[in-house]
Amino acid sequence: MSPTESIAGRTALFALVGVALVGGSVGLFVVDLGATPPEPVASEETVSVGLTLADELRLEDTAPDAALPRVQVFYSQYPFPVGYYGIESFAAKQRQPYHRDQFGYPTAAYVTDYAGRPLELTDDGIPSTDESPGWVAAEDAVYVAGSAARTPDGPALLPFSTREAARRFAAEHGGRVIDWQTALDRPAEADPATELRERVETQRREANETVASRARLRERPVSVVVGDGEPTVNGAIESAPPNTTVLVPNGTYRERVEVDRPVTLRGVGDARIVGDGNGTVVVVRSPRAAIVDVDVSGVGNAVPGGAATDDHNHVNDPSHDSADTVGDEYWDEDIEETYAGGDTAIAVETAPNALVSGVGIDTDAAGVILYESPGTVVRNTTVVGSESYRNGHMGLVAMRSPGVVEDSRFTGGLDGVYTHRSDGIVVRNNGIYDNRMGIHTMFTSGSVLYNNTVSGQEYTGIHVMTGPRRNAVVGNRITETVTALVVGGSESYVADNVVLENNLGFQVDAVGSIIEGNVFADNRAGAEARAQLPTNRVFDNDFVGNERHVRSANGRLRIWTYDGRGNYWEGATGRTDGTVIRRPYTPTDPVDGRLHRTDGAGTLALAPALDALAGFQGAVPGMRADEVIDTAPRCEPANEAWFERTGRTDTEPVCASGTRRSVGQ
Repeated sequence: MSPTESIAGRTALFALVGVALVGGSVGLFVVDLGATPPEPVASEETVSVGLTLADELRLEDTAPDAALPRVQVFYSQYPFPVGYYGIESFAAKQRQPYHRDQFGYPTAAYVTDYAGRPLELTDDGIPSTDESPGWVAAEDAVYVAGSAARTPDGPALLPFSTREAARRFAAEHGGRVIDWQTALDRPAEADPATELRERVETQRREANETVASRARLRERPVSVVVGDGEPTVNGAIESAPPNTTVLVPNGTYRERVEVDRPVTLRGVGDARIVGDGNGTVVVVRSPRAAIVDVDVSGVGNAVPGGAATDDHNHVNDPSHDSADTVGDEYWDEDIEETYAGGDTAIAVETAPNALVSGVGIDTDAAGVILYESPGTVVRNTTVVGSESYRNGHMGLVAMRSPGVVEDSRFTGGLDGVYTHRSDGIVVRNNGIYDNRMGIHTMFTSGSVLYNNTVSGQEYTGIHVMTGPRRNAVVGNRITETVTALVVGGSESYVADNVVLENNLGFQVDAVGSIIEGNVFADNRAGAEARAQLPTNRVFDNDFVGNERHVRSANGRLRIWTYDGRGNYWEGATGRTDGTVIRRPYTPTDPVDGRLHRTDGAGTLALAPALDALAGFQGAVPGMRADEVIDTAPRCEPANEAWFERTGRTDTEPVCASGTRRSVGQ
């Protein structure tokens, strides 16, 4: 053998060994080890994660020269680079299970280079510079850890192309200089989505405390009775001392009312306040005021109109959940004028910690609008709105007003409950029917949407929009809508919902989120995977009776298994070990996707050739582009109580160890 042949042979052997090692450890990846690494691109050319749209808009206001540390990574299985806000964000994502299976290996990684730039920190620690930072290969950079620098997520690692620049920054702002590997090996922060899962109960307890505090407003002593010396409601309010009750006896009171002091307006019997059909009927302008046990009608007819109903597609426009809307003033500033404007039965304006309870409202405009009134509780209230949402307004608007909305009913009108920049709001135990959207949140993070019944919407049952963070959608029942549930943004928790008899059950726009314990039954499509990056943890969900369990768009391989726990799929087939089916299930596959609807499909799926192909495809992510795969499908439902309660036990299999059977038959 010649020296040239020997070198060529060793090179070929090295390449084969490299491929074998990669395949043996995390699945087979085809990587051209000799290719020239791609050059970095402009940030807007990446698919970015780690910063919400609300964060970007807030930074535009508070730190217009903000230059947050970024990482852009080219992956072997992705046709575009992925951009991460924060070194910590990339480090956390690349440690997640199945990250390499879905993304492949990084072929190049670049980080922001602050060297040679006039870098400053704002009062909040946000890195800012009037010169755009360049890029440096991640392995060639050094990093300052533990300084005063921060991102909206917390403490930040800042990268520099020279050690000298890093040392100068650390001398001025604190911290120590570390290398790339040390940066990747730093202890991971607590996972935000996991934290949210654990916080839901805490947030519900805090909501209970808020409700109990506002409920005490009902117990104020009576100081004035309308009709006993004061013939009008307004006159009684004007004469009432603070922290007392104005009692409104049974009867109809035709006037527009203003509550400008901390008093409780409480009705007795069939007490009604009726406006003249022009404008808002009751306006609350004092903290700790209360409207209790009265009915309100006679509202004006000013509503948002076509600007809110027809000019934008709320269901299929992905820009509403991305940073592409940053320059669209309609979706932030003008939306306040549109949705918080118009006429309403009750307006709570800059009046924190108010209470609206036991109120009945009949209106073609809005029911209740809360504006800049955090801590307000709306409960046991009924709003009957316009039969046509195009001619109506919201049942309830919470505009910059986190609080609690509970035990109420909203029927008809534009949206049942609409929130805007109301971080931390709790919406629970409500019945919401026959609207455009049931619950519609925009620029709202940290909310808990819990145990609501939502049905009959023209567009969406629950829509979490505009790229928010850390929302919990838990225990809701959504039926008979076009699209039951749309969750955008990141680090959310979607659990224990029952999504039944809709055109589309769940449009998955969220990233970095936990989706567990849900039932998707009898929908035309149970779920649609739309998020471009496969960073969600989807497990312990039940898919039964859907025409299609899952359809996929806008992405590559998605593995819906987490820590060895998959989902229950009516129609999945194969040998079981008593807990899971050993054959991977792909609901987007032409054969697997028909197993629960086509006679003989189960037998075909068990054919040795297809069984082998399924195993091979499961090991080769490149063959799973735009697909969803469950590598450990359950052989029994996760939500057994629901199956028993609804009499669906005929679809429930018995997990017999070693038995080859067709699940769901």
